[in-house]
Amino acid sequence: MIVSVAAGGEAKPPRLRILVQAPLLVGGLAFAWLYWEPFATLVWDWWRDPEAGHGLLLGPLSVFLMYRSGLATERRAQPLLGLTLLAGAVALRITSALAAEQYTMRLSFIGAAAALIVYAWSMRQLLRWWLPLALLVLSIPLPAVILATIAFPLQLKASAIGAALLHWRDIPVQLAGNVIHLPGRSLFVTEACSGLRSLTALTSLGLLMGGIWLRYPPLRALLLIVTIPVAILINGLRVFLTGFLVVFVNPALGDGFMHATEGWAMFLAAFGILGVITWLFARGEGWIRERNRPVEAA
Repeated sequence: MIVSVAAGGEAKPPRLRILVQAPLLVGGLAFAWLYWEPFATLVWDWWRDPEAGHGLLLGPLSVFLMYRSGLATERRAQPLLGLTLLAGAVALRITSALAAEQYTMRLSFIGAAAALIVYAWSMRQLLRWWLPLALLVLSIPLPAVILATIAFPLQLKASAIGAALLHWRDIPVQLAGNVIHLPGRSLFVTEACSGLRSLTALTSLGLLMGGIWLRYPPLRALLLIVTIPVAILINGLRVFLTGFLVVFVNPALGDGFMHATEGWAMFLAAFGILGVITWLFARGEGWIRERNRPVEAA
């Protein structure tokens, strides 16, 4: 009879190995049955909802980052902790289903996946995959009530920045909430132009760049915080540029294809700014490491 040899040298029959792995197999099947609906609706929202479209990139990217990072060399299954976390995730899943709340239901999906990782490979492995898991959390669309609460202040801020820059260029302008009155035309900063999409995308980019190119958690957190004012300022600049082109070039530039192209150009500019900030932070980390490096004796 063919037997397998464990790391300690003790032979284990194939049937015994199957029995040992059976709980993980059953857990995986139960996970697929319980979370198929939240996963399917999440992918559908990625596809059809412009506010959630970044998930089409973040989802596959997270899987790739997990594959690239691989398994930790020093890992040890923690079944008790994993089952405890899994019980909490399942309880959240059931409660969310009763309340018909999609966001927490999808969060419980990631929580259950994290619990299975701990069950099979330990908390060390979960920490090793912190970046892809965090990107998965960001790929979940926020509830509509939260989006509306965030979007309106962003509309007002973008309108205020755009109007101030137009006034600085000596263009007659009157601001009324999120409406900018210009000579012969008014610009209405809608929810789609609030900068919420660019803020979500830049937050994901800031997390990704910090996780890949920075080593110190404080600098990673600072980079993530910096993405917020960058996104707000860039969107205000977009409003200013739209008003400038409407007044001095062509009123048709205030909407349509050219307006969308202008938004993409502003996003690329924001991405470049974040890249420069990340590079500066990385240089600062190198300087810190050089200063803390012990001096070798002559």
